[in-house]
Amino acid sequence: MSADNLIFEKSSLGARAATIRNPDVPVYAPSCALRENFDFPELTEVALVRHYTALSRMAFGVDNGFYPLGSCTMKYNPKLNEEIASFEGFTDIHPLAPEGSVQGALEVMYGLSEALKEITGMDAVTLQPAAGAHGEYTGLSIIAAYHKGRGDLARKKIIVPDSAHGTNPASAAMAGFEVINIPSDEGKGVDLDALRAAAGADTAALMLTNPTTLGLFEKNIEAIAEIVHSAGGLLYYDGANLNAVMGIVRPGDMGFDVVHLNLHKTFSTPHGGGGPGSGPVGCKRALEKYLPDPHVIKNADGTYSFAYSGDSIGKVSSFYGNFLVYLKAYAYILTLGAEGIRRSAEGAVLNANYLKAGISDLYPVEGGARHCMHEFVASCERLKEECGVSAMDVAKALIDRGMHPPTMYFPTIVHEALMFEPTETEDKATLDAAIEALRAVYDEAHADPEKLVSAPHNAVISRPDEVLAAKRQILRWKG
Repeated sequence: MSADNLIFEKSSLGARAATIRNPDVPVYAPSCALRENFDFPELTEVALVRHYTALSRMAFGVDNGFYPLGSCTMKYNPKLNEEIASFEGFTDIHPLAPEGSVQGALEVMYGLSEALKEITGMDAVTLQPAAGAHGEYTGLSIIAAYHKGRGDLARKKIIVPDSAHGTNPASAAMAGFEVINIPSDEGKGVDLDALRAAAGADTAALMLTNPTTLGLFEKNIEAIAEIVHSAGGLLYYDGANLNAVMGIVRPGDMGFDVVHLNLHKTFSTPHGGGGPGSGPVGCKRALEKYLPDPHVIKNADGTYSFAYSGDSIGKVSSFYGNFLVYLKAYAYILTLGAEGIRRSAEGAVLNANYLKAGISDLYPVEGGARHCMHEFVASCERLKEECGVSAMDVAKALIDRGMHPPTMYFPTIVHEALMFEPTETEDKATLDAAIEALRAVYDEAHADPEKLVSAPHNAVISRPDEVLAAKRQILRWKG
């Protein structure tokens, strides 16, 4: 049985998946909670199971095939960590339980915080933020509190490079700052002259991703830090690309004052589908007192408890954040250890450069011959000029070859951009197959461009009107 039809359309009068016995106790239900004439579909158990199993096969994920979504780190995550996060001793506890009864959970939170401090080079960490953008907002709120605490109320501007993640300017605006964009230089890094001109007494911070969204390491990071700090501003690290440098170089050692991480991208929680996420924020000692309350401390007697700061920006999440995501991250870190964390980053960089080398003669890559980090951005601009085949067409054609499309049209400073991040978890055979697929698409673009413009041909849905689909969402069945 396929999933072509809606489950309501498969309904057969009188079919049952289960028989529920009449209750042997009086039925109690307030009248306001009752509805009559439920229009439930009627199916047998096997029909029900087959329908949803077929639906699950229509969804593409990292367990199905290669998923090189750039800037998002869609890597395979060990199922062991999922199992650990399902332990009843963790899932059955209540967030309002007394501290003495949840010492194991507090130890996990404390241990993870200490590990993240070591990896990032920060002095303190909060686990509360529930996502990367939430972490950005939290970090910027801490920066605002820091400047206010010093009586420096003129610092209302956040400097953001033109290659930044879209969440950076959005988070800055939400935190009440004015966003100042600066361009990239010829080497695809921050334009130092533009930064010097922008930095001043009104600068609160510079938000920077390193490696950048172009997959290139910011070679002038020390000079950037000096310019911003000399102007009295702070340096904020977007941890989206930490996969490339973890265990090798630390943001704190580069000169960053605040950092957010994505546990759902870097530390083993599957990414996508709207969650769950976790965006811990770390900071230097001068900003520690502004971190969200509460935080976990280890007492002299070896027990753990919550502590509070009178200068905290307050809670940013109900209770303590996404605890089960912490478990996966901590299990991942303890399993790999310091050496494994570094090898993971090295593998991500190696795979990205291997894939880049296999296609860069056909799809020009930003940075040219320069080594990329864990990801790279290729351009289909030349291909579009030659054949009329766009980056969107190439991406859609890859679906027919069993490969999830890379990120399209980001960053916006690259025309007809395709952003690839193969991650460290893919083997050489997978990368070779991806190279072969991309080269085959290039050849097909010159031989039969019309076929690519209408791709994919083997997917459940070919080319939906994406704007219309976003504006007119159909979220329920109408019989």
